[in-house]
Formats: sequence, C-alpha cells, structure tokens
Amino acid sequence: MAGPLTGPLDGIRVLDLTSVIMGPYATQILGDLGADVISVEERHGDTNRFMGPGPHHELSGVSLNLLRNKRNVCLDLKAEADRDLFLQIAGTSDIVVTNLRPGPLSRLRLTYDDVRAVRPDVIFCEAHGFREDSPQANDPAYDDVIQAASGLADAIDKVTGEPRVVPSIIADKICGLTIVYSVLAAVVHRQRTGEGQRIEVPMLDTMRAFTLVEHAAGATPVPAMGPAGYSRVLSPSRGPQPTADGWISILPYSNRHWHLVLDEVGRGALMDDPRMATGRERINNANFAYGALAEVLRMHTTEHWMALCEANDVPATRIGRLDDIVADLPVVEHPVVGKYHEIPIPVRFSATPGSIRRPAPFIGEHTDEIRAEMLSSILRQR
Repeated sequence: MAGPLTGPLDGIRVLDLTSVIMGPYATQILGDLGADVISVEERHGDTNRFMGPGPHHELSGVSLNLLRNKRNVCLDLKAEADRDLFLQIAGTSDIVVTNLRPGPLSRLRLTYDDVRAVRPDVIFCEAHGFREDSPQANDPAYDDVIQAASGLADAIDKVTGEPRVVPSIIADKICGLTIVYSVLAAVVHRQRTGEGQRIEVPMLDTMRAFTLVEHAAGATPVPAMGPAGYSRVLSPSRGPQPTADGWISILPYSNRHWHLVLDEVGRGALMDDPRMATGRERINNANFAYGALAEVLRMHTTEHWMALCEANDVPATRIGRLDDIVADLPVVEHPVVGKYHEIPIPVRFSATPGSIRRPAPFIGEHTDEIRAEMLSSILRQR
C-alpha cells in the first residue's frame, strides 16, 4: 500500500540545477508541496550555503530553510561521466529547473533539446536575467541589477530623491514564485495533452511586469494622461507613522475610516477639504492626506490607536520587528547541526497539505543514493 501523500505534488520529480536564491527558492516551494527535488551542486557548494552565519560551514541560516526537502547530488557537469548521470536523472524527472545562462547551458550540452532527448515530455524551465533573444542574453544578473533595470529603483527615487533598491532580494523571490506558477501551469498542460515544453523566465521582463502593475499608471493610455508612477504609493509620507510612544501602520481606506481617525482628535473638519473628500482625491493628493494622518497619530499612543482601529475594523498593525518574528517561528532539530527556526509553509491545503520531510542536506549528501537509484532504473529497463 502506498504511503500517505506528502503534498499536492506528491509523485512529481524536480531536477534542480539552480544556484543562489531565485531557483533554490522556487524548488524549495515545489519540495514543500510534495515534489521529490534533486538538487545539483558543484563540489565547492552553492553561494546560499555561505550567506551569513550558520551552525555549520556548509549550512548558513539562509540555507537551513532554503535547501530543505531536497536531496543533493554533487556533480562536475564538465566531466562526461557526471553529465551522463545528470541526464539519467533528467530522464526520470518531470521538471528540470535551471538558472544557467544560454551560453553555459549550450557549452555543457544540457539545453532543452539535450534533455528532451532523454525525456520527451519534460518541462524544462530556464530562468535567467534577460531574454535569450536580447543582446544581454548572456550577461550576468543578480537581484540588485534587476531591481535597478526594472524601474523599481526609479520608483524609490521618486519617493526619496535617490534611486535605491528595496532592502529585500525581492527580484529573486518574485522570479522564484514566477518559476513555480509557470512550471505548475505546464504540468496541467502535460496532464491534458501529454506534451512537455520549454519555459523561459527572464528576470527583467518578470520584474518589469511586476513593477508596472500600478506604476504604469497614467502613462498607460496613448497618448499618456500623466507620468508613470502610482501617486499614493509614491508619497514620501506613506508607511508606518510615529505615535506618542512608538510606531504604527494605519491605512484608513474608506471615508468612514478617515472620519473615525480624524474625529478622535477633533480634526474631523479636515474631511471638508476637497483634497480629502473622496478616495480618488486622497489618492491624487496623497502627500496631503498622509501628512494629515501623521500629525494626528502623534497625539495618542500606539495602544490607543490599535484599540480604536480594532474596535472599528480600520486596517492597522503594530510594527513587526525582524528579530521578534524569527523568535516566534517554530524550533525544529536538524539531525547534524542541531536546533534552528523553521519557516513554516505559508499555504494551507485541506486535502493535500504540504510537508517538510527532509532537513537541508550537505553538499553531495545523496550522491551515492541517487547513483544507486539510476543504476537500478537502468537494470529494470533491461
């Protein structure tokens, strides 16, 4: 009798030829959802293993969660025997994900056509910085570069007067999520038709699409009706605001919300100002609206405002501090390096919940195991 399902992707095998954050984040999610993920690393180990402190020289705090639910094979893909083993694994895999650029993939002879020769219905996802048909196809690209090129740094320039990047590797993570939904869509297509396919996820195109959801704004119509940039989001006053004793983030959204907050300090007459009268006008005059909110919030404590907002269903929150958020995570045990904080799977399924089944592996920890599986598979085919 088959064992219990490990998630909605139980029975799907993913071959992971990725590095740093974008690809490993995507394959972590696929593993959390039940896929059998086999990751390939060179002998010196991937960058994420050394990103900041960790309990072992091969496992940073980042990699303890990023590499979970994966088996790890150490291969030198320039060596013919190791390339052959990679293709053997690919022949048993439903999905192959790589963030190697087109040039290196071609030189290694590990392109979509090479893999399709051993697995005709493979879903082969290439995620790299720039479209393969662009002049930048083989240029290196990291999160900082893509944030700058995609318009995100310019959006910050419009707020602060200086182009900066978001203090999060948001391009890597958004592109990782794009990899996930793309390969899952291809799985659905294959289930319907039996046909695999190649997927390209260019980081620049992905992040431009992400940034322009709201920031194409008035520049979208032809001719343009205004500049690019969504004014409410670009207000320098948008975001957490100081109270009498701390910080809070309140987003009065409706007229009722604004009346409640302003009336609390006797400033309800502000709603008679045409710049505050409607949601459209508050968006068009976001600096004025948020500036008024900032003045008001300083008049009471954080607890006072939270009580008012909770009682009246006004969107609000205290500021979550990173150290506190990490400290609240569940503590689990790695079999070798000891206890660590585990980032829970955020999505909840009623019938096929995801699972964290394997701790982060060491470099090449499962090489012999996978070799034996491939040999067994070859023998069965004979």
